[in-house]
Amino acid sequence: MTNLLIALTAFLALHSIPALPPVRAGAISLLGRRTYLMIYSLVSIVVLGWVFQAALATDYIPLWQPAGWQAKVTIVTAPLGLFLVLAGLASSNPMSVSIRPDVAPGAITSVTRHPVMWGFLLWSVGHLVPNGDLRSLILFGGLSLFTLAGLLMLDRRAHKRLGDDWAPMSRAHSMIPFAAILKGHNRLRIDRPMIVSAAIAAVITWWLLAGGHAALFGADPLLAATF
Repeated sequence: MTNLLIALTAFLALHSIPALPPVRAGAISLLGRRTYLMIYSLVSIVVLGWVFQAALATDYIPLWQPAGWQAKVTIVTAPLGLFLVLAGLASSNPMSVSIRPDVAPGAITSVTRHPVMWGFLLWSVGHLVPNGDLRSLILFGGLSLFTLAGLLMLDRRAHKRLGDDWAPMSRAHSMIPFAAILKGHNRLRIDRPMIVSAAIAAVITWWLLAGGHAALFGADPLLAATF
């Protein structure tokens, strides 16, 4: 449990300290925005891998009984979350996390201005439901809460950065998925980053369901869905 808490603390620090304006501005000035985001994303993946390893090594303490419907929730939400993360990173987005932040918003932002964060939230909540044990509650519950806080933090930062452009842009690109479309402030669009991201997410999902998830984490989602 100690290793898991240390790993989670490192993950939270990695996503909190660089968010401080002086730290972020200094890193971007030194490396350039795109290089900074690529290095930051890579380090985040490595630390996240540490978190998972620490969770798997933590004692299993059950909290609720697993059921097949819970695994089905993950099978639906995790691929969708993966798609949103990939599309969000690949699409231009001056309002949120993206490798291309300083140009016109990409098509995925017609769904939500924070696709990466919503994708990560769907992924973490989707994994919390079928994993009814204490280590999973700490891991996925903690990541879910941190992601929710990140949505508000990104909005504040974008508001300050965009100034007068924030009001019309936030109206057309809602925080809540599909809200701007339902209100008639935008329309659903599809572009190349979305298509490529969907294809990559489909391939990764197929590999995970075909045995990759069981090989990496010792759990077969399809088998769990039959219980």
